[in-house]
Amino acid sequence: MRFPTNPTQLNMNVLIVDDSRVIRRMIARIMKSIGYETHEAEHGLEGLERLQELGRVDLILVDWNMPEMNGLEFVKAVRADEQHGATPMIMVTTESEMERMALAFMAGVNEYIMKPFTEENINSKLEILGIGTTV
Repeated sequence: MRFPTNPTQLNMNVLIVDDSRVIRRMIARIMKSIGYETHEAEHGLEGLERLQELGRVDLILVDWNMPEMNGLEFVKAVRADEQHGATPMIMVTTESEMERMALAFMAGVNEYIMKPFTEENINSKLEILGIGTTV
């Protein structure tokens, strides 16, 4: 599946779900520089609430280790939701074991980025998903 390639022209929304405010801000800065409108949540339950408030989200970046509801539980809940089930998701986490990566992919993430990450890491994953900044 190919996704739109010019987020600026399409007013694309990204939801960033991470318990670290610093990480959320780093990702938001990168995504805003590409042209996304960013929205944030501190944990999975808040992420689900934000999804309902926003109505439409074009991309979700989610951490694994969070209080209230972890990223894996969040991914499963989003995939089970009829409205948001097909939304592209990237897991951004410190979890580096192959078994954990496999669990994330089986739960429904489209891509996986390990922390610490760079702007290039995020851009390359967006390119893989077909939602990078180049046409």
